[in-house]
Amino acid sequence: MSPEATALATPQPVEDIELDLLLDAIWRRHQFDFRNYSRDSLKRRMDRARVHFGCSTLSQLQERVLHDPAVPGTLMGFLTIQVSEMFRDPAYFRALREHVVPHLRTWPSLKVWIAGCANGEEFWSLAILFREEGLEERTIFYCTDINPAALEKAKAGIYDLERIPDFTRNHRASGGKGSLSDYYTAGFGAARFDPSLRRRAVFADHNLASDAVFSEVQLVSSRNVLIYFDRQLQDRALGLFARSLTRGGFLGLGAKETLRFSRHSDLFGDFVADEKIYRRNATAIKEAVDGTD
Repeated sequence: MSPEATALATPQPVEDIELDLLLDAIWRRHQFDFRNYSRDSLKRRMDRARVHFGCSTLSQLQERVLHDPAVPGTLMGFLTIQVSEMFRDPAYFRALREHVVPHLRTWPSLKVWIAGCANGEEFWSLAILFREEGLEERTIFYCTDINPAALEKAKAGIYDLERIPDFTRNHRASGGKGSLSDYYTAGFGAARFDPSLRRRAVFADHNLASDAVFSEVQLVSSRNVLIYFDRQLQDRALGLFARSLTRGGFLGLGAKETLRFSRHSDLFGDFVADEKIYRRNATAIKEAVDGTD
């Protein structure tokens, strides 16, 4: 019997069938596409969601997704990762400050895409960095995420006061100028970052699994997003980033992410390799970003 026939003859576990059907229901009913996310991660998150909604099976959760309008918004909190901190991995932001910013200064106007901005820590970090480096007035920030609730939190720029000491240490280690306290006001157990930092920011829904390129930018910062995608979706996202970047533009990824095995790797060169910062080269962009040539 051929390997293909053997695979067809082997029954698929019920839990895998339920997960496939649930993901398809989410996509067809609500247009959120998680079908190419990492399966192991999805299984863990869906199991937590199942318990939260009091469902004994994923099939029961699917029924809720299809018929209860209150479920999808809450479910998004389980399916999207919102854990971050300001100036996370300070060496990355120091590398931006010391190596990328001098090149960004050569453009008369700048656009920065923060893809998968979650609750906004990455945006506020970059907004502060660009203000400190004198680039704020010529920059537009595009902050995108699949989760509308996260986008609202990102726009608000309000974080628990107990997180501020870590943010402050990261800012200092990233080469920050002055004190982080210059950029927020504290009260009632929370810190609210200066709303003027977001006056040149656009917050918008964007799904790397299904949406298209929307602007030409000089910097894409998408850190710790690709690690939750399977190889096919990683390639699609990297294709979007490549098509968005002007030639000579920069791409920043997370510490555990790489271009090495992507079919788009020839479009980039290492710039600050240790910090996963790449530069878009002059190679012609491939026509497709969805796995077809």
